[in-house]
Amino acid sequence: MCGIVGYIGHRSAADVVLKGLKRLEYRGYDSAGLAHIDGGVVIAKTKGKVAALDKLVTDRTATLGLGHTRWATHGEPNDVNAHPHTGGDRAFALVHNGIIENYDVLKRQLLAQGHVFDGETDTEVLAHLIEEVHRVSGGEFENAVRMALQQVTGTFGIAIVHRDFPDTLFAARRGSPLLVGVGEHEFFVASDASPIIEYTQHVVYLDDDEMVVITRNGYEVKTIRNVPITKAVHQLALSLEQIEKGGYPHFMLKEIHEQPRAIADCLRGRLLVDEHRIQLGGLEPVMDKLLVAKRICIAACGTSWHSGLVGEYLIEGLARIPVEVAYASEFRYNDPLIGPEDVLIVISQSGETADTLAALREAKAKGATVIGVVNVVGSTIARETDAGVYIHAGPEIGVASTKAFTAQVTVLTMIALMLAERKKTLPAARLKQLIRDLHDIPAKIADILARDAEIAELAKVFTYAPNFLYLGRSYNFPVALEGALKLKEISYIHAEGYPAAEMKHGPIALIDQHMPVVVLATSDHVNDKMVSNIEEVRARKGRIIAVTTPGNDAVLNLAEFAVTVPETDDALSPLLTVIPLQLLSYHIAINRKCDVDQPRNLAKSVTVE
Repeated sequence: MCGIVGYIGHRSAADVVLKGLKRLEYRGYDSAGLAHIDGGVVIAKTKGKVAALDKLVTDRTATLGLGHTRWATHGEPNDVNAHPHTGGDRAFALVHNGIIENYDVLKRQLLAQGHVFDGETDTEVLAHLIEEVHRVSGGEFENAVRMALQQVTGTFGIAIVHRDFPDTLFAARRGSPLLVGVGEHEFFVASDASPIIEYTQHVVYLDDDEMVVITRNGYEVKTIRNVPITKAVHQLALSLEQIEKGGYPHFMLKEIHEQPRAIADCLRGRLLVDEHRIQLGGLEPVMDKLLVAKRICIAACGTSWHSGLVGEYLIEGLARIPVEVAYASEFRYNDPLIGPEDVLIVISQSGETADTLAALREAKAKGATVIGVVNVVGSTIARETDAGVYIHAGPEIGVASTKAFTAQVTVLTMIALMLAERKKTLPAARLKQLIRDLHDIPAKIADILARDAEIAELAKVFTYAPNFLYLGRSYNFPVALEGALKLKEISYIHAEGYPAAEMKHGPIALIDQHMPVVVLATSDHVNDKMVSNIEEVRARKGRIIAVTTPGNDAVLNLAEFAVTVPETDDALSPLLTVIPLQLLSYHIAINRKCDVDQPRNLAKSVTVE
């Protein structure tokens, strides 16, 4: 959600920034802009894609500049509201990720002081605030930025260039991710690592209420209250080829097909098959808390929330510990009953999800132990949790999450198995078999992916269906939710997921000969119940698409269409049943000519509440 790229060095700033903004397009945006210093502040910005901005930028000689992709919050997406923004004297340009929550109060004050605004954004208010503080204080511009940020309520990741400082780039953050790239005689500022990976692998992560002043000779980090800070330089675990399509037409399809490798990477060094145990070194610092926890809470959003629901079934079913799953966006507003005896697991692909980060901080403030399950190394959630497990899925560029979901479920499975082993809540034979079955999952996913063409043909039948219903029970109920979410995210078809038994309590009224109903009905402990639900759909002429297992004739004989997945333990089935649903969503969206990598109105990393 929104992207920032800044550059100071020996290259063309416009070239570096524009290329970086294109790498940030996956985050979701509706306008883009660029500023550089050429005697004064030169700005180009436009509604629409970075490609349109690229055509507007003719002068590419400046070696200091910044750019932005905006996802509209305050004010509609148009040229005026696009970033960068300036104050009244046009002395500097500012780009901003986040939300200034007290912008309305600040704007009224600034209007009373004679400021005139061009657009409707909270960011323009911040630019005028900095200008006013600088005018009144009469001091250094750097200090004016600090003083202005102290008056702000809300979140920000900002970068600034000023006409009077053609060799300086300013940046600061609170609640919105920002890093500094350290190259050879050049420096970068970015909202994530993807825009800078081809130039440097060395980064400094800014923490909340920190500001960096970068010159051509180096950088200095201080708090916004002017306290110097020494920051560690980290090496990125990221390569350029990981963030390119690699011959696939879309990132989403590439990432679906990367799942065997992603899960194998997630398991590597952790799933000790010969020893029949799980080793998660990242959790050892809090293992004593986990083993005595009377309750585990999970907080997440979107797809990560669905993986959390699978985690609830896994931890309760295998380790026999009660689990509650909460929407992170609701968690802190409900005065949660959580304290020192509780453990909270927060799940986020980016490690920057604003709602999930707020839940983390609320739980820590109440004394709970907080564990992170994240993908991005060095992310804010990874740094602020007490312990955690990286999912090691590799960069996920497609907005609709696929490989991150299965990697998250894999980590949660390992957590459940590790707790079950240590608490001795499973028979040794079952534990041993589960570990072997988990080891086999990547190969079984590869088997499903080999039948991609079969699912593409199925997608043609239902490309123009206006609605879908997804049904599942037990471990596959969250998969029904995830399948419905994928379809609506990228194809814009209305879809809903339900526990299959709940169909009779309302949704069955929708079923007729035009309603596709996807049923997750493997040969598991609830198969007989699922068969009954399928009969109820058939009686109302619903069109049944079954995801089932070979030899499950009770289901295969009832379904109009069926996709089979290999047999596995019930507890591991979500890792397989979700794959056909991802492919079905992808192919329907392609048939409908939707932008599967950048669905409308969506952002990859939701960094505002």
